[in-house]
Amino acid sequence: MKFILWILICTLLGGMTAYAGEAEIVDVKVKMTGRDTYSFDVTVRHADAGWKHYADKWDVVAPDGTVLGTRTLYHPHVDEQPFTRSISGVKIPASIEQVTIRAHDLVHGYGGKTVTVAVPAN
Repeated sequence: MKFILWILICTLLGGMTAYAGEAEIVDVKVKMTGRDTYSFDVTVRHADAGWKHYADKWDVVAPDGTVLGTRTLYHPHVDEQPFTRSISGVKIPASIEQVTIRAHDLVHGYGGKTVTVAVPAN
């Protein structure tokens, strides 16, 4: 009986972790800070469920798939949703006119809503 109860508890807890879903990008603000250099303020939404399932990073991605910058998120934001974090010093060649911002979480990886933004001209 204890074994069945243990299985039930583990299943329920595992289900709660999976329920958090994929991380998604809600808003992006990009600003040129120097020649071919930019800063990004990115708002992410994810139903962080604790240390085993939270949004752990977001990327600035060129049209060809090259990752130009990554903002690592080192802890869950359970009580702060959505949340905004920034990255500066992202080098983007003048030939790139737009970038896509994508979020990542520990369980699903990439896959939630992305946002594509224009890169301000030099």
